[in-house]
Amino acid sequence: MRRLTTGTVGSLAVIAVVVAAVAITWAVRPDRQPNILDVLLPLIATAGMLLRERYPVLALVVVSAAVVAYYPFARLDAPLIFLPFVVLYTAADRGRLIAAIATGAASLLAMGLGELQGTRHVDDSTFVMIAGWVVAAIAAGGVTHNRRAFLREAEQRVRDAEHSKEEEARRRAGEERLRIARELHDLLGHNISMINVQASAALHGLKKRPEEAESALRTIKDTSKETLRELRTTLGVLRQVDEDAPTAPAGSLARLDALVETSGLSVRTEVSGPLDAVPAEVDLAAARIIREALTNVSRHSGSEEATLTVSNTSGNIVIRVEDAGPGVTFTEGSGFGLQGMRERATALGGSLDAGPRPEGGFRVTARLPLNGAP
Repeated sequence: MRRLTTGTVGSLAVIAVVVAAVAITWAVRPDRQPNILDVLLPLIATAGMLLRERYPVLALVVVSAAVVAYYPFARLDAPLIFLPFVVLYTAADRGRLIAAIATGAASLLAMGLGELQGTRHVDDSTFVMIAGWVVAAIAAGGVTHNRRAFLREAEQRVRDAEHSKEEEARRRAGEERLRIARELHDLLGHNISMINVQASAALHGLKKRPEEAESALRTIKDTSKETLRELRTTLGVLRQVDEDAPTAPAGSLARLDALVETSGLSVRTEVSGPLDAVPAEVDLAAARIIREALTNVSRHSGSEEATLTVSNTSGNIVIRVEDAGPGVTFTEGSGFGLQGMRERATALGGSLDAGPRPEGGFRVTARLPLNGAP
């Protein structure tokens, strides 16, 4: 069963009051003999009241016309005058402000013309009071309409803000997952590759050159220890349970010799410009790119030598890693290592180029602006 709305209940209450008022007026004024309009016009006006929720303009016209016609031609003079105020308010409240103003003005004009023709039953003060109530009803409806529109707009802004906040949270979560993936790839991929290389060297020289095997095993021990430490640091930051752990994995241009040493390669290093005042974000990205590039040389080039050039010039850190090995080369942008290096560079507003050299081997060139945004 369809539930009655608040507006419908209010309309029924108004109709009941009107019917009671007409009946009471008829009872207390036996000297006045009612005509057909005393019954017909109140019925039309009350029927129009039932339309005000769904058809406010139609209800406005019907009720106003019935009430304006009631007082000059009916005989009982029942209190129907408040009905137009209700429908004027409803029309303005539903956003039909122009229709409400036009109908109110037309009703007042009809009452004025009735005075000129001698058919109006209200004096000047009553007419002014009615005009004031017409203006007040329309104004009140307009205020409630504007307030409701403002609340809807405010609610929509809140929903949009919540949606934007959720989108921002999802975007940040995605970026954080990519950052963690890069860190773990750089950490585990490099160090485990070094462990694999040194283990192979130790096995190869265990019987023939024990001193070299001992050196390789010592390198494996140091590398695995460093891997565990950095992995513990990274996991501690993720879990937020290790307050004494550094907030970023180790790696810095200030420790360039350590980066080169752990690569297991014979690296010719050239440094140009100061590297001790590099911003932390650029410093970490540069160290990660160097380590990943050297790891790729060790794993894929087939060469045991590489050239590393690091320069600080024109507001940029420029890194170049080259090898002359005949091993596997990548196409532009292939491989997670190259992808991670490129993402690190572009995140700082820089760039990274990687590809085969014309004279053989492979080259990685990265440019990192010193004022790059993290």
